[in-house]
Amino acid sequence: MSLEKFAPDFEGAEICPSPNFGPRKDDRAIDMLLLHYTGMDSGEGAQDWLCNEESQVSSHYIVHEDGRVVQMVRETDRAWHAGNSFWKGEEDTNSRSIGVEIVNGGHPASLPDYPESQMAAVVRLCQSILSRHSIPAAHVLAHSDVAPVRKLDPGENFDWKLLAQAGVGHWTEPTAISGGRYFSEGDTGQPIEALQAMFRLYGYRIEVDGVFDAQTKGVVEAFQRHFRPQRVDGVADMSTIDTLHRLLSAVT
Repeated sequence: MSLEKFAPDFEGAEICPSPNFGPRKDDRAIDMLLLHYTGMDSGEGAQDWLCNEESQVSSHYIVHEDGRVVQMVRETDRAWHAGNSFWKGEEDTNSRSIGVEIVNGGHPASLPDYPESQMAAVVRLCQSILSRHSIPAAHVLAHSDVAPVRKLDPGENFDWKLLAQAGVGHWTEPTAISGGRYFSEGDTGQPIEALQAMFRLYGYRIEVDGVFDAQTKGVVEAFQRHFRPQRVDGVADMSTIDTLHRLLSAVT
């Protein structure tokens, strides 16, 4: 692939061309925006890795802690950022998405906060991307949404509410955590099947078999990280279920 410099799609972005890209399969239209954290010790180290042929990974953009935005792959090209992933019945997430890496040390250490300057830059970048592509609000997603269990980013400290207030993404104020009935790993039966069907309808990869297994727990955790970050425990309590139900009501 050619590594000559290209004009940035986002005004003001620096350019660091990555060799790790290809054509979008079947000229797939872009209808998803995926947000990641870098999970590395430094932003410069993460950027170097994403622009290194040896890594075999890339992203369209990286947003540094000071708000600096660097573009590595043209939006028209297919960056290699999502890996083994799934949303709404499709597995080739890379062919339908724009990927944004956000510099943050991530898990398993204590998840750092995202600085205000960085979040402001993420908002501006996402707004710009949405102005160029027909991406539904419910298709602005976390890496962990499309790859539950395997991925945790951008994590429970990421401010999805701030993005939604700026017109980016799907959000509802999470239902308050309280007592009542809940479901957890090992439970079985029709209520579990109904819960799985709701997650499947929203877009997650999950088997609708009435068994609350490790994959179901991972999907619950991914949902909580994005939409109910006050407690991420993989337990489908009434707060989690009601928040999911209200999100579904807004898109179906």
